[in-house]
Amino acid sequence: MNCFIRLVPLVLGAQSIQMKNYILSQAMCERKLERMAYEIAEQNVDEKLLILAGIRENGEVIANLLKDLLAGIFPGKVDVISVSLDKRNPGEITLSKSLNFNEAIVILVDDVANSGKTMLYSLKPFLAFHPRKIQTLALVERTHKAYPVNTDYVGISLATTLQEHIFVEVKHGKLGGAWLE
Repeated sequence: MNCFIRLVPLVLGAQSIQMKNYILSQAMCERKLERMAYEIAEQNVDEKLLILAGIRENGEVIANLLKDLLAGIFPGKVDVISVSLDKRNPGEITLSKSLNFNEAIVILVDDVANSGKTMLYSLKPFLAFHPRKIQTLALVERTHKAYPVNTDYVGISLATTLQEHIFVEVKHGKLGGAWLE
């Protein structure tokens, strides 16, 4: 797996320039998503329906991009829903659609898996049902897990310091890249 860091100047006004340390370019993001789509299709080859549950904002974009990629390789139906919650203080978790998740294959999708807290709390609405499988997917996984969440599908896994942050750039429903700050 090729991982590179590219410094790109970001102009923040007439006098301020900030450098972004890209860990994934737009092209690399697209390749990672395509690979993960094939992994999803292979791991769920006999299934008739996959529900991609994208955690709002970026996770939902990634889920929709995966749905498009899966259309050409997965013979079953793929549905996308969004999961909304306050990531810093998760209390109420809402879904964009009320579905029966009994015997369903649910794939929880987020852009970055940090401590595992967001993914863990996002599982709550699905646990009121009896899904056959719940899987997790993250474009970027950090190795600072504080909660017992295993990421089933990973674009790239990074060891970072606790002070560093990873940002995934989304523009007009497309991934623009990911950078480390």
